[in-house]
Amino acid sequence: MMEMKNERDELLQKQKTMDYDILDKILDGIGDLGSEQVKAFALICLCMVLYSATHVAYVFTAMDLDVRCLVPECDGSSPKYDPWWLSNAVPFDDDNKPERCSMYAHVNTSGVDNCTANAFDINHIVKCNSYVFQNDEHYLGREFNMLCNDSKWKLTLVGTLNTVGMFFGLLITGVISDKYGRKFVLLVGISSCGVVGVIKAFSPTFEWFCFFEFLEAVLAAGSYGCGFILGVELVTPKKRALTGCISCCCYALGEVVIAAVAWAVMDWKMILYLVYGPSIFVIFLWWTIPESIRWYLSKGRIEEPKKILRRFAQANGKQISEESLDKLKLILKEQQELHESVSFLDMLKSMPLFLRFLNCSFCWVTCAFLFYGMTLNSVTLSSNSYLDFIYISLTEIPAYCCSVYIANRIGRKYSMSLSYALTAVSCFAFIFVNKDTGWLHILVYCLGKFGATSAFILIYVMASEVFPTSLRHTTMGVCSMIGRLGSVASPQIPLLSDLWKPLPLVLFTSLAAVSALSSLLFPETLNLKLPDTIKEAERIGSKSTNNEQ
Repeated sequence: MMEMKNERDELLQKQKTMDYDILDKILDGIGDLGSEQVKAFALICLCMVLYSATHVAYVFTAMDLDVRCLVPECDGSSPKYDPWWLSNAVPFDDDNKPERCSMYAHVNTSGVDNCTANAFDINHIVKCNSYVFQNDEHYLGREFNMLCNDSKWKLTLVGTLNTVGMFFGLLITGVISDKYGRKFVLLVGISSCGVVGVIKAFSPTFEWFCFFEFLEAVLAAGSYGCGFILGVELVTPKKRALTGCISCCCYALGEVVIAAVAWAVMDWKMILYLVYGPSIFVIFLWWTIPESIRWYLSKGRIEEPKKILRRFAQANGKQISEESLDKLKLILKEQQELHESVSFLDMLKSMPLFLRFLNCSFCWVTCAFLFYGMTLNSVTLSSNSYLDFIYISLTEIPAYCCSVYIANRIGRKYSMSLSYALTAVSCFAFIFVNKDTGWLHILVYCLGKFGATSAFILIYVMASEVFPTSLRHTTMGVCSMIGRLGSVASPQIPLLSDLWKPLPLVLFTSLAAVSALSSLLFPETLNLKLPDTIKEAERIGSKSTNNEQ
């Protein structure tokens, strides 16, 4: 019975693939990147930059600050963060930084200079209520008096709530996207996120801020994925790799934008106004960005795709016949007739695919933990958190460009394994690199982020090529959801460093090294036909499959 289902599924999927080639041929006849397509894609990229900036804004709004106690007997009206007498009055931690909320008790002894070592009792440590900040930064810790180490978990909670909100949001945005369209999720999601973000600036308490942080993440979840889909569907197949790479780079540019804005204003409310404010207005791009043609066809609508294709053709100076457009009905017919006969559970009954699914999920968790964890940890690398974050974000751009090229040269699984290995070696080496080395310190860390970014995009490629067509989207969605566990845990990285300074890097190294080995268990899919059925997926990478290709 299962074999009959697989055979029928294979025939339906091959027919579906053939029909979708009709749309690709129409796009190819219209031309590559014409003016209408470029304009639409540019606006989609703008949306993705804004999405990225808002998505990681919590890195700075909830950033930990360098602060020390105000010593009334020594600090004047304009106190400095590191005066000459500071070690006499305040205990220092293992990183040679003054402790945040503790100072030595002052000894009221006549004839003793108020700021010398003899003026303080190092055996008597007291808490303080007034503080001196290293920089003129005003973030959540300062706003809601969460400056001491016992409140540090609250700041990391902001990032965790953001990723948890994304997790729950992805559960519903897929359904909304299928019902109302990709453009709806992209524009309404980002715009509503902007509204909530601006409201968040008026939060009266930290609890209200956390609520809006969670709500904003739920609303924006799925926006990036829908923007990516809209972008690659605007062009011919040979240009999709280019538009996909540019879309990924837009995420990195958004990270650079939020770091630059935060560096310029150093105030959490101004960051929200300047980044979330413009996001509100993306809803007005509704009449400029076209909806996904494939989504229209999946909903049984054919007139809207015809209008879009005619507009593209006219802008490119091409002629498109009604006969060609009428062929879209073949896709429409197939969409109505196609019925999935194999479930996700059926796939898991296959031991090779079940083990492949577990491996893919583990690698996805590692990717998310490394990518977001190294991004968040980058603000602690040196005295300039903003510049460090920009360096680390810009590292993603060459990683996106190089990873796909290398994967097409040496294969998917070897490229992914090397990416994890690069991260493991770099993170391990970083433990022993002294901060005083300057550029070398940042370079080693950037190499680790380069590897993590490459592995992240390659896991998408691998997952899209090792599972059957009928279950590919579902399987990738489940792997991605499981992978969110890594991004949920990543904001807690700063707390691990309080237990043991190298602990985050040791954890990065260990997970990356294990994933580098487990990546080799995947079948090689370079230049192979995508599997349409469970049987084909089981055989992928075997010698017989390679010979057939």
